[in-house]
Amino acid sequence: MKLLATLVSILLTTIVSAQMQKSKKGELVWEENFDGNALNEAIWNYELGDGCPDICGWGNNERQLYTTENHTVENGMLTITVKKDGDKYTSTRITTAGKKEFKYGYIEARAKIPTGHGIWPAFWMLGSNIKQVGWPMAGEIDILEYVGKEPDMVFTSLHTQDSHGETINTKKTRFEDIEEGFHTYAINWTKDKIEFFVDDKPVYTFAPKNKSVEVWPYSQPFYFILNVAVGGNFGGPEVDDTIFPQEFIIDYIKVYEN
Repeated sequence: MKLLATLVSILLTTIVSAQMQKSKKGELVWEENFDGNALNEAIWNYELGDGCPDICGWGNNERQLYTTENHTVENGMLTITVKKDGDKYTSTRITTAGKKEFKYGYIEARAKIPTGHGIWPAFWMLGSNIKQVGWPMAGEIDILEYVGKEPDMVFTSLHTQDSHGETINTKKTRFEDIEEGFHTYAINWTKDKIEFFVDDKPVYTFAPKNKSVEVWPYSQPFYFILNVAVGGNFGGPEVDDTIFPQEFIIDYIKVYEN
């Protein structure tokens, strides 16, 4: 009887916990748990090289080359490994463009970031119409950016035609020891606002009254991007070569309908 009571208690606790999560975040409509031993190419696209000739240095004077070989999928984790190969830095950049795109929702990733001067991991989104209207008119949502030259800081930003490259729609938040272990990075995106969260703590909200497309390009589907850059305008021109290799480990991405 005691064993039965314990099992019932565990079951009830699990149900209550799931209901609380659902009420907070909405209904889970999609998740990527990186099962298996390879990326699911029905979901993910590779972006390769140095961005040339279309956007050399990926628009930020970045120093890495993207390949199909700087990542692994195992034990339910995606690991992007950044290496220094001779005089070249190599990394991985993947997107869900044209395959998995979302408009609104509570969107969350659980990840462990790489560290060191010159490293620049990101979990972000771009508007699905970017090929038609270009950047920044299509809009950009930076759910997580971290630059190794500024330890303990998490950057959450939005790029629009109105704010352009040097965005004013941004927040830098200190989290002691953010480099240690896994953390969650999320947004709650509705037709009225975008709220950013780190470990469920709200850090920044963008809710402009003006919803013109130049200010608010967020009334359309967006796709995901995962990558680690090296150096660049944001990561900084100086790179500590002793830090490599470095790993960006992503446990999951989840999308809830709010």
